[in-house]
Amino acid sequence: MITNRRKLIITGASVAGASIAFPSLVWGQAQFKMKCANIVQADHPLNVRLVEASAKIKEKTNGQVDITIFPSNQLGTDADMLSQVRAGAIDIFVQSGLILGTLVPVAGINGIGFAFSDYSKVWQAMDGPLGKHIQEAFLKSNLIAFDKMWDNGFRSTLTTSKPIRTPDDLKGFKIRVPPSPLWTALFKSLGAAPVSIPWGDTYSALQTKMADGIENALATIYFSKMYEVSKNLSYTNHMWDGFWTVANKKSMEALPASARDIVVREFNEAAVRQRVDVAKLNGELASTLAAKGVQFTNVDRAPFQEKLRQSGFYGEWKRRMGEEAWSLLEGTAGKLT
Repeated sequence: MITNRRKLIITGASVAGASIAFPSLVWGQAQFKMKCANIVQADHPLNVRLVEASAKIKEKTNGQVDITIFPSNQLGTDADMLSQVRAGAIDIFVQSGLILGTLVPVAGINGIGFAFSDYSKVWQAMDGPLGKHIQEAFLKSNLIAFDKMWDNGFRSTLTTSKPIRTPDDLKGFKIRVPPSPLWTALFKSLGAAPVSIPWGDTYSALQTKMADGIENALATIYFSKMYEVSKNLSYTNHMWDGFWTVANKKSMEALPASARDIVVREFNEAAVRQRVDVAKLNGELASTLAAKGVQFTNVDRAPFQEKLRQSGFYGEWKRRMGEEAWSLLEGTAGKLT
């Protein structure tokens, strides 16, 4: 005997558009329990807003869609969860474009070193043509990327010894980077010795000197308590990092159209609210971290950008990302090559 849930899935897979034309036929017939996972701490603004969005979705679908949020690597490492969302074991994954770039290379383009100088250019690009271009690329891997990215922030460098002021300070420096080719290439081009370590293992890596420092956004440094083991923060602002919401295509298509619309809308609206949260938080965190003993250093980005030009970094990643994506990036960020 075929259950109501299986009927919905079969119908959604075999009769494209049926739920759009006749939403009343499926509304309320099944309970859709979904998993949404990410790597950041539960009290980070991203997860606060995700939990809020999940509650609104449950209310607005009359309990039909129930999304449980799994923060802090609860369902595995970055690579584990990416595999799970592709297989459908996780329905929704909220993750950095640079990590997702291991599957969809152009998704990492927002992390091109020293490309964006401020937030106005970031949102012009990622909410505009460049973001749309990336969304289309996700579809080729059977993932649906939602319209609005979440803000992780401009990334700074946190070190256990000396601050980073110039590219020369990075020579031979063991810096933890996520498992991403672009991150590794960026710091190698600057003369560093990047060490790829999953985020969940990073705190202990600093304690045991497997790494001399890390790079991340202020909010993430604060909520992960990395300041407890590293006290020198340099405002390198070497890349802007944001999180895409990507969903398993089959999981989304199994939902009635009206419920699917609610899920997408609430996640997008929550992402925009989270951007405001992070902006406010960034304005407060410098004094908070200073009170915990962190020393701050301002950095001139121009020597770093020139080092990347001379090393061939920009030329190589222009080739990898493709002419169309690179043109869209430079259309807002400015000329890089």
